[in-house]
Amino acid sequence: MSDTSYLAWPFFDDKHRELQAALQSWCEEYDFARSDDVDSDCKTLVKDLGTAGWLKNCVPARWGGASAKLDVRSIALCRETLAYHSGLADFSFAMQGLGSGALSLFASDDMCERYLPKVAAGECIAAFALSEAKAGSDVAAMETSAELAGDEYVLNGEKTWISNGGIAHVYCVFARTGDAPGSRGLSAFVVDATNPGLSIKERIETMAPHPLATLSFKDCRVPASARIGASGQGFKVAMATLDVFRTSVAAAALGFARRALDEALKHTSSRQLFGAPLSALQMTEASIADMATEIDASALLVFRSAWAKDCHQDRVTREAAMAKLYATEAAQRVIDRAVQLFGGSGVTKGNIVESLYREIRALRIYEGASEIQKVIIARQTYKGANR
Repeated sequence: MSDTSYLAWPFFDDKHRELQAALQSWCEEYDFARSDDVDSDCKTLVKDLGTAGWLKNCVPARWGGASAKLDVRSIALCRETLAYHSGLADFSFAMQGLGSGALSLFASDDMCERYLPKVAAGECIAAFALSEAKAGSDVAAMETSAELAGDEYVLNGEKTWISNGGIAHVYCVFARTGDAPGSRGLSAFVVDATNPGLSIKERIETMAPHPLATLSFKDCRVPASARIGASGQGFKVAMATLDVFRTSVAAAALGFARRALDEALKHTSSRQLFGAPLSALQMTEASIADMATEIDASALLVFRSAWAKDCHQDRVTREAAMAKLYATEAAQRVIDRAVQLFGGSGVTKGNIVESLYREIRALRIYEGASEIQKVIIARQTYKGANR
């Protein structure tokens, strides 16, 4: 990346700077070329990221990870760097962390020992199964049920828009156990992909190809020991997990935006228009200035949130929501400006800014759409004012 001055900011320790430099070097040597088989590409990326040691940042050190606890600054730097080079590489890294995050934060030692070392090694692909057709941002509207029958839970229902759906080895599944109304009646479970009663109902194709699917649970039985945390704590498990990884979504958006700016700088410096470089036009300079400013503003919010989670406070609901809202919306604007500066070639398949344009759109929706982030920020702000 052309500008790494942000690494000198006081948010980071030397280990973070060393991590970013090492991953950047690895990315410059790695072949990110993709085939037409997105499932195969993701499996390869997970394996290679694990072999190279980068997935260790997705789990705690006790289970083969890099830090004593999940280090949000490390996760954010990894996502930013990978996103700069490849949206699918960022996706593959991120889903290992999000898919296993509930285990890292709440699972028993036995459950962690069973799954997390393999997640870190890239030998076990994880997935986070929260969303439903009628319960995306409104988690309390969840309908998938988990009824206790002796020493087992029986799961019935569907989950959709599940990243890694169809290729994951293990799913972190949220279902209604009925302990209380609304969000207080949810619980979390670990469900192996081979478990009878779990099937892939359909695969979902998106504008930026990633493995996505709708999962179907029909009398899917799991032992009571497969529950993550206490019964009725599913909403807490989900929100705490998102509290860690929502900041990293913003970091990925930051990586996309930085790449768009770099591509725009190269193009406008070399493209001749009316006898001079495109960069000489004041309108081009205005676009570049806006892009650079929004990138720095995003970085400040992203790494403020990551630092706060690692060093200052247990929950960063407000900070993470601000980072995700601003960074994803800003990245959309930055990439759109880059496409405009490229002209016709900017919308041509195969151009980097064209692929970035497709990659960024989903980030404004998943893990809480921008409109939901505004609700969260407002409520957290009122809550702080009323203390």
